[in-house]
Amino acid sequence: MAGGNVAHMKILVIEDDLEAAAYMTKAFREAGIVADHASDGESGLFMGSENTYDVMVIDRMLPRRDGLSVISELRKRGIDTPVLILSALGQVDDRVTGLRAGGDDYLPKPYAFSELLARVEVLGRRKGKPEQDMMYRVGDLELDRLSHEVKRAGKEILLQPREFRLLEYLMKNAGQVVTRTMLLENVWDYHFDPQTNVIDVHVSRLRSKIEKDFDKPLLKTVRGAGYMIKDEG
Repeated sequence: MAGGNVAHMKILVIEDDLEAAAYMTKAFREAGIVADHASDGESGLFMGSENTYDVMVIDRMLPRRDGLSVISELRKRGIDTPVLILSALGQVDDRVTGLRAGGDDYLPKPYAFSELLARVEVLGRRKGKPEQDMMYRVGDLELDRLSHEVKRAGKEILLQPREFRLLEYLMKNAGQVVTRTMLLENVWDYHFDPQTNVIDVHVSRLRSKIEKDFDKPLLKTVRGAGYMIKDEG
């Protein structure tokens, strides 16, 4: 185990070298990390878009879609999961290119797994999930932070990764007004106002998913202040 820093962490490894990928995922699992694997860029993009991960480890040279293209497309889709790029290209210019494509860290090959693990731990902490509660409940709405399942009155609700993070943050602060600034910083990792309606759009989509076909509204707009999720009883 790696000092307890990786408890409940789930990562995606996108690597076309099957032997290296098998070694890596086995080592991650021995360290207590849930590790999924994709062997090409298109599969990795699909898995990274459809599932929620704490960190992604992406090889730069991949079949079907290269690693930098995968990262760029993930960022375009609003997925800000921390990414560590693996590459045999280790020159400064190569690292800069990788970081500008949306990567968060860059580790040249060959590498020691202990260093890879340490860097993944750091990226996982950056995303930040220090809370002990693994399940949030507001009325008949439930969010499981481990399985990433959301249910209302026992009915499963499918959310996109950003919608899940938004609901998770709202439920963590249930009964309190959550401001736009709080959402920008904690859900979008922005520390400035992008002057767009991105929050309103996502709140609207989330509201339609968790309230459609249900009688009682839970997600409220507090005019001039922000949003609140609360069970009125």
